[in-house]
Amino acid sequence: MSILRRQYLHRYIMSSKVDSSLNCAGLKANESQALQERSVQPHEQPVIAAIKEMYSCKPQSSTFDIYTEDAVFHDPVGIANGKGSISSQFIALAKLFPRADIPKFRVLQNPSTVPPSTILIDQDVAYFRDPKSSSPTKVMNSLLTLQMNEANKVVRHNEEWNHQKTTTSEDGFFGMLNEQRKKVTAGITDMFVGGGDSKKD
Repeated sequence: MSILRRQYLHRYIMSSKVDSSLNCAGLKANESQALQERSVQPHEQPVIAAIKEMYSCKPQSSTFDIYTEDAVFHDPVGIANGKGSISSQFIALAKLFPRADIPKFRVLQNPSTVPPSTILIDQDVAYFRDPKSSSPTKVMNSLLTLQMNEANKVVRHNEEWNHQKTTTSEDGFFGMLNEQRKKVTAGITDMFVGGGDSKKD
């Protein structure tokens, strides 16, 4: 193997290792957490209002109108396919945590690798099993990546805890097993909460 080819192969392997740690913003966790906050654009306001309703565990019947019918939601726990399945996931969350506060909510400036049609949000959510408690059960920081179409509807909603990349089947064997578990989890939630569109492999 020539020296030039070995150098190219080394660079490729090293770049692949770096890429495997990047989140949906195309950045490492500390980099996306350091992004500056920006103002919400008028066409984004309905999406932002709905997201706050969902994560404060107060979804309304109209909350999920921000999604296309075939939208996908992906977080470290579940993969939900379709608006109805996404609705079931957040209704289940509200049943598990009757109170949730959002002490931090920042709409972030997109890096050059992220198109303007994508909204990046850095948020902290405090979840309470006991709504009267003075201390939350869990405070979760996450990066939300919302990809929108030309009609400003959300086609893909990714949530990454602590801005860390969520594994998928592209990450190898363990990622594949984890992704299948998530789909099953989303399907079971649909079954008990009601009428979603989650597709199970």
